[in-house]
Amino acid sequence: MKKIAATILMLTIAILSLSAQESTPKWEFDAKIGVNIGGTSPIPLPEEIRKIESYSPQFAPTIEATATRRINGRWGVSCGLRAEKKAMSTQAQVKNYRTEIIGEGGNKLRGNWTGKVHTECDNLYLTIPLQAVYRLNKHFDFSGGVFFSYLLDGSFDGYVNDGYLRKDNPTGDKIVFDKANKGTYDFSNEINNFSWGVQAAAHWNTSDRVKLSAQLTWGANELFKSSFKTISFAMYPIYLNIAAGYRF
Repeated sequence: MKKIAATILMLTIAILSLSAQESTPKWEFDAKIGVNIGGTSPIPLPEEIRKIESYSPQFAPTIEATATRRINGRWGVSCGLRAEKKAMSTQAQVKNYRTEIIGEGGNKLRGNWTGKVHTECDNLYLTIPLQAVYRLNKHFDFSGGVFFSYLLDGSFDGYVNDGYLRKDNPTGDKIVFDKANKGTYDFSNEINNFSWGVQAAAHWNTSDRVKLSAQLTWGANELFKSSFKTISFAMYPIYLNIAAGYRF
């Protein structure tokens, strides 16, 4: 992932350098609104997650302004500013899933959970995308590059039920939670403030002013801080953005 991002970044910088030599560069400005659809997940799914019982994308709007500098009829480079939410809701059946839950009375219990886990992830980012742009024809553009995001507000919480916790380790004391007895958890303070990754998009120019876009973003660094060890596997945000844009 890091090699791919470095290659795309170097290509974008090279295109930008070429554009600086262009005597009459052409600038394009556009604004887009859209929604993110996706989730934050380990890749691949670890053996602790035995079954994904449900998944629901939450309302995750985006708004973006982009400036594109055209070098010639085909190539260009773009930079933008995007405010976006990345949100999801899932429920999974797990076994020996390391976690920390808040029991009755507010006491925290750490150990290995077997049963159901319900997760809500809702993060708001300010993102700077940097991309190389290729125009296939007057109707279709393609772009690819990197993005850098700063977390403005975030949450990662949920509850466990219908199972049991082995306190401290897989053979520790057994604490049972039935369907009606929930143990909550909240790891919101452990989310990384900074996120980066790669993105690729296809744009359909329906007219000289209006376009529709589909863009895939794939996070390259983990959702949680490196100091956070409660969850034993890394998680990455992977989202598809569907947007409509207007060129000024």
